[in-house]
Amino acid sequence: MKSARRKNRIEALQILFQLDLNQDLSTQKALNHFSEFYSLEKKQIDDFTHRLVMGVTEKLKEIDAVLKQSSENWRPDRMAAVDRNALRLGVYEILFCEDIPATVSINEMIEVAKQFGSESSPSFINGILDKIRQNHPNPNKAK
Repeated sequence: MKSARRKNRIEALQILFQLDLNQDLSTQKALNHFSEFYSLEKKQIDDFTHRLVMGVTEKLKEIDAVLKQSSENWRPDRMAAVDRNALRLGVYEILFCEDIPATVSINEMIEVAKQFGSESSPSFINGILDKIRQNHPNPNKAK
């Protein structure tokens, strides 16, 4: 059974994927579109989903710079779109969400990758996010 937060992460991934493939779309329009056409359960975006989408889009350049630095031989623009956006979510949570333990963020992105990525996605995402966790320690982060 999926937790509510996993469902929120999946929704955030779907919205970020949509934004990634349609860069003329504003974040707010993507959120509204998802809410109107895809969010069957509630017809509105949950606060946690909103927080993740807004956070990733606001910090995208910084997140992609960390990804580029941490993923040897893989620039973000060369990654599969699902992997790239799952990584962006994970990096955002690791670097900017002090209330979420890094290990939880990594495990959640691995589970999301199992559902939406390729066969190699979970190990690819695990390796990069764990490296980022190690290279960006935060003593204020939840344990």
